[in-house]
Amino acid sequence: MVFLVLLSIYLNHWMFAGILLLVVILGMLEFYSLTSSERIQPQKIFGLFAGVLWFSTSTVVAYTGGPYDLIYLAMLIIPLIFLPFVFEIFSGKPNPIENIAVTLFGLFYIAFPLSLLVFLFQPGSTLFLGMPVWLLSFFLLVWIYDTSAYLFGVRFGKTKFFERVSPKKTWEGTISGVIVASLAAAGLYFLVGTIPWFDWLALLLIVVIFGTFGDLAESLFKRSLSIKDSGSILPGHGGILDRFDSVLLSAPFVFLYFLIRSGI
Repeated sequence: MVFLVLLSIYLNHWMFAGILLLVVILGMLEFYSLTSSERIQPQKIFGLFAGVLWFSTSTVVAYTGGPYDLIYLAMLIIPLIFLPFVFEIFSGKPNPIENIAVTLFGLFYIAFPLSLLVFLFQPGSTLFLGMPVWLLSFFLLVWIYDTSAYLFGVRFGKTKFFERVSPKKTWEGTISGVIVASLAAAGLYFLVGTIPWFDWLALLLIVVIFGTFGDLAESLFKRSLSIKDSGSILPGHGGILDRFDSVLLSAPFVFLYFLIRSGI
């Protein structure tokens, strides 16, 4: 997965969008499969259609429209939010409130944050080794933080970080992840040389804070559903949501900071 994402970032922005679209589809299918039960029956077909439509429209706006012509996306999201209310009237299923809530939650939890990442691949973006710095650095720091926190946590972890939600997460692993990610951010600062240090600090803080919350949030969801992994599509690694939980929660904040720094 790391190889495919990096390859797409290096080769072509449309290829990158295609990889993320695949993640959106698989992630939403996984999410709706996990949350479906006799009591809750989300509108899977509509949710998947809306997610694909939202992501595809975001990609077209980002790559062919104005630099940040987000008004079109704002106009699109309004009917997407309220259509499940209409469909639920005719579905005849029990528990309509839960069905609508889970349907919309899948859209906002998976498709929305991933669709924001295509805007970090704007033409004219600052490049490093031929790749957009913000996008490349975001993924690198997320992966480095997650991996180092896991490895050091397994080897040295003793003090529980948030046992009620994630019993295996430790302070030793988390602090080690922060240190290694900080060193990586410092290295990128010197390698790139064209982006101020406070931008790297902001990106690092977003990844560490919201990436951690993303991991904890997904652990909370899994505990509420009494499951260990969100899926088995990635052998030895669980499901799509297991691998992208940190990205999902931190992506909106990286996008917001990118907008602020771009003067939009």
